Amino acid sequence: MTTHDDRSTPAGGTLTQVEQRGIEPVPDHERTGRAGALFWVWFAANISILGLPLGATLVAFQGLAFWQALLVAVIGSAGSFAVVGIISVAGRRGGAPGLTLSRAVFGVRGNIGPTAVSLLSRLGWETVNTTTAAFVLLSLFAIVSGADITAKGYPALTVIAIIVFVAATVLVSGLGHAAIVAVQRWATWVFGTLNIFVAIFLVIRVDWDLVLDTPAGPVSAVVIGIGTIAAGTGIGWASAGADIARYSRTTTKASALIVASAVGAGIPLVLLIGLGSLLAAGEPGLASAGDPVAAIRDLLPSWMAVPYLIAAFGGLLLSNHLSVYSASLTTLTLGVKVPRVWAVVVDVAVTFAGSIFFMLVADGFYSPFITFISLLAVPITAWLGVFLIDMLHRHHYDPDALLDLRPGSRYWYTGGIAWRALGSWAAAIAIGYLFTTVSVGGDAPVFTGPLSGSWIGSNGLAWVATFVVAAGSYAALGGARSSAGSQPAPTSSAGRA
Repeated sequence: MTTHDDRSTPAGGTLTQVEQRGIEPVPDHERTGRAGALFWVWFAANISILGLPLGATLVAFQGLAFWQALLVAVIGSAGSFAVVGIISVAGRRGGAPGLTLSRAVFGVRGNIGPTAVSLLSRLGWETVNTTTAAFVLLSLFAIVSGADITAKGYPALTVIAIIVFVAATVLVSGLGHAAIVAVQRWATWVFGTLNIFVAIFLVIRVDWDLVLDTPAGPVSAVVIGIGTIAAGTGIGWASAGADIARYSRTTTKASALIVASAVGAGIPLVLLIGLGSLLAAGEPGLASAGDPVAAIRDLLPSWMAVPYLIAAFGGLLLSNHLSVYSASLTTLTLGVKVPRVWAVVVDVAVTFAGSIFFMLVADGFYSPFITFISLLAVPITAWLGVFLIDMLHRHHYDPDALLDLRPGSRYWYTGGIAWRALGSWAAAIAIGYLFTTVSVGGDAPVFTGPLSGSWIGSNGLAWVATFVVAAGSYAALGGARSSAGSQPAPTSSAGRA
């Protein structure tokens, strides 16, 4: 593998060079990234119109007033991305992707479960991004042609739209870390400016009397809203925090990584979620629209719709190529033995098929989307609880042991499983789902946990119960303090705590 002089080469390689590294830890001399890079990465990844329907659900489904929706956006998005920043600290310590570092916590076999859940989450988000972006392109085609273009009415055009977005995603994700960091930075200015331009126009058209007359919702709705936003933003990205931060300098302060992640993602998310809640006050159908892109487009004159759609496409692309990059590393961690570039191709093939289903077969889109992120929030939050407790005492990761899957290796533990960690994770998932009700849109629940009617369940706190059980049980069992491998190996190249 080629090494790079950190005085002339950006972390992760050059902009046009394909990153050859897979999940193996990054050597210290290649770790030249600064905390500020995370600000641009997470800012760009969240300039996405998906924030608009998320904000709309707070008003249309949760019954919140605008000021409550803003409060929920700040706590749910910035707060959850602060957690992403904390996971980034583990990336700085170990120089490896988040789910690869997780092998030290759960064991090389015990880590399969959390890794599979994380991959499912990433693939789900990529399917959502791809589907929404294809709707964006169809809307552009409709404006140019003057025809009433729908996904099912023009299936060939729909497939072409999906292919265009997938190809653009692979171009950047395939190049790797250096290309992503560079693209995220300059694209933030371009698409951020377009979003602000469109947002100002939409805010001017808002019926402020209606917005200000909307009564405040109950505290329970605020709590549920925070959980929904956290699950739809930072929680879904949590395991990816270390994937970008692994190229950070070993001297980078933990606080800098946390603040850069929380502020970088929080700014665009609060603005977009807030705008979505404003629009829903006058257009409540936005929250349940089968094609939310077209629903917002219809609120704009044609001359404004074009920059809106361009900004929407760019924002989704910026989110998707980062997600695919992370998913490719997770795929490799799961044991798929292909080069990282080919793992990217495998992942986008899955999301291509999912997008075809959503656009040409399924009748709805965002109701299944909200259900999906709510369900996955439970096992991901359980992983977070265990991993964060482990970080309290595990300041070093053995770079060789992270890649050693043989019996008897440092992170083999008992039969390849760290049972204290895996048991805490599984128990937290079981408890979390006891408080969970699963429904799609306004349909009858498809699953009702036996404790879903309790105060915790009715207030949408299943994810909180999950985290408390995972973190509490793992801490009670000793956390990383009694785990083999929590101390630095003599040959470890991990950074300082």
